[in-house]
Amino acid sequence: MYEIEYLVLLFSMASMAGFINVMAGGGSSLTLPILILMGLDAPIANGTNRMAILTMTISAVYSMKREQVSDFKFSTKMSLFTLPGAAIGAYLATLVSNDDFKSILAYVMIFIIISILLPKSFKKRFIETFSHYPKLIYIAMIFIGFYGGFIQVGVGFLLMLALESILNINLIKVNMHKVFIVLIYNIPAIIIFIFSDNVDYLLALILSSGMGLGAWFSAKLAIKKGEKLIKVFLIIAIALVTLKLFNIY
Repeated sequence: MYEIEYLVLLFSMASMAGFINVMAGGGSSLTLPILILMGLDAPIANGTNRMAILTMTISAVYSMKREQVSDFKFSTKMSLFTLPGAAIGAYLATLVSNDDFKSILAYVMIFIIISILLPKSFKKRFIETFSHYPKLIYIAMIFIGFYGGFIQVGVGFLLMLALESILNINLIKVNMHKVFIVLIYNIPAIIIFIFSDNVDYLLALILSSGMGLGAWFSAKLAIKKGEKLIKVFLIIAIALVTLKLFNIY
C-alpha cells in the first residue's frame, strides 16, 4: 500500500499536470517520472499515466465543446493518422527495461526544457519554413502517434509545433485539436497496456481525478493567461525530476 501523503502529492501534481497539459503541454513530464520515482516499473507507470491522460482529454474536449470551441471533423482526420504509430509505440514501451526507460525519459525531459527555452524568433522562422508544405502534417502525425504511444511525455509540444507551424492554425484551435488527437490515439495504447497487465488502477484513479479536474478548469480559461508563470514552474519541476532520474541527488 502507498502512504497517504504520497497519494495526496500525486493528486496535487496530477491537477497541475492536467491544467498545464491543456494550456501549454508537458504535464506528463511531471506525472510519469513521479510514478517511476514512487517505485513503479516503467511499463506500469507508463500505462497508469495513460489512464489519467484519457480522463483528462475527455474532460478537456467536453469542456471545450461547451465553450463552443470544436472541429471534430478535422480533429478526427488528424487522429486517424496517429493510430498505427501509437499502437506500435505502446507495444514497444511494454518491452523496455526500467533502466533503459529512465534513461530515455531523462533525455526527453532535457529536450523539453530546451524546446521551452527556444526564442520566439526561432519558432517564427520554423513556422515560416514549414507552412509552405501543408501535406507534411500527415507524416508528422504518424511519427507523433508513435512517440505518443511509446512515452507520451512532451507530445503536446510536438502537436502544437506541428499544427501551428505546418498548418498555421491559431493557438486556441491548436489546443482544441491537440487534446482531441491525444484522446483518440491513447485508446489503442491503453488497450495494449491493460492487456499486458501494466496499469496500477488505484494510482490511475487518483491521477485521473486530479488531471480531469485540472483540465476542466484550464479549458475554461483564456489559453494564454499565465503561460509565462506555467513555463517557469514547468522548467524548474522538470529539471529537478531529471536530476533525480540521473541519480544526481
